[in-house]
Amino acid sequence: MDSIFETFIVPLLVLAVLALALLIIGGVLYFAHFLLTAPMRRAERARFFLDLIETALDRGQPVEEALMSAAKSRDRVLGARFHLLTAILVGGQKLAAALAFVPRLLPPQIVAMLKVGQQIGDLKKVLPACRQLLRDSVSKTRGATNYLVVLTFVVTPLSLFVFAMLCVKVLPSFRQIAEGVSATPPASLMAVWDYAFLILIVQGLVMLTLWFLGFVYAAGPRALEWMPFLHRIYFRLPWRRKRMSRDFSVMLAVLLDARVPETEAVQLAADCTGNRVFQGRAGRVAESLKQGTKLTEAIQAMDDAGEFRWRLTNATHAGDGFRAALAGWHEALDAKAFQQEQAAAHSVTTALVLLNGVFVGAVVVSVFGFLVSIINAGVLW
Repeated sequence: MDSIFETFIVPLLVLAVLALALLIIGGVLYFAHFLLTAPMRRAERARFFLDLIETALDRGQPVEEALMSAAKSRDRVLGARFHLLTAILVGGQKLAAALAFVPRLLPPQIVAMLKVGQQIGDLKKVLPACRQLLRDSVSKTRGATNYLVVLTFVVTPLSLFVFAMLCVKVLPSFRQIAEGVSATPPASLMAVWDYAFLILIVQGLVMLTLWFLGFVYAAGPRALEWMPFLHRIYFRLPWRRKRMSRDFSVMLAVLLDARVPETEAVQLAADCTGNRVFQGRAGRVAESLKQGTKLTEAIQAMDDAGEFRWRLTNATHAGDGFRAALAGWHEALDAKAFQQEQAAAHSVTTALVLLNGVFVGAVVVSVFGFLVSIINAGVLW
């Protein structure tokens, strides 16, 4: 009976445990892949939606009819939210009003931009800004982002696990060996031993911070709903603020060229940024406009540096409209935002590499120092 158990049952149990472990690892990897690719799927869904709108406009077909016609194909690629939108459109709602009932179909900024397009009666004018926003969502710094993902979900957790095992298994054995041969452990090893708990806490906090940032990245617009304080953080990030300024300026120029009242134009343009801090500043501009202040003076509240006011003042004297006059500045804002985002991504990646390198170096030096002390003690014997 024992031989049968050892021959058949034990290998089957081992295989079952291995299969379960592989299943768990596969599930974790799939879940991580699902989260990290969520922004790309959202961008692709929005890009397809904009393609449908642009195709309908090129054909001279009402956008609502084109979307309802696409839904009749019952293609699963369109998604449940798209079919929900078309069901609302069948009831006679306009596109902008229907999108309000399906808030997670498109990013809030694109919904606001499409609303601006319907406000001025020309959706084509806002489509380039919508596509630019989608290009922002799938960052051009993808190479640095990939390295950051590896450091966040592989290197940092692995180094934390290895150091925890060293503290539990290896370092106590080293101390016993040192006491047995009357060797004096090196100061570096004693420092690692004495501050092991603090080192683990620091590593854990770094890892949790990186995981939180990864969660915010994967959650996308939902993160702003769950954690409103992110609006202030995003406003303080220089590259995000430049892109907000770009989107606000583009939409404001389109609205002003369409002769939309200045107060309404400022508020609609601010909605296209999707940031409450920016919208709050736009509210102060609107209040100043209602009190009779000129737009070129009231707009100072949107830009602490005063560059936007200067650009807008020059644009008022241009004969070819606000949009054409501000186009060069919009391109400059986009280029600066890309440079700042790239610098930030590479800085964080480099800092993590150096941090892990210093940690590994300290552990290696301590271990080899201990081995040297044992050898010296053995020679003295």
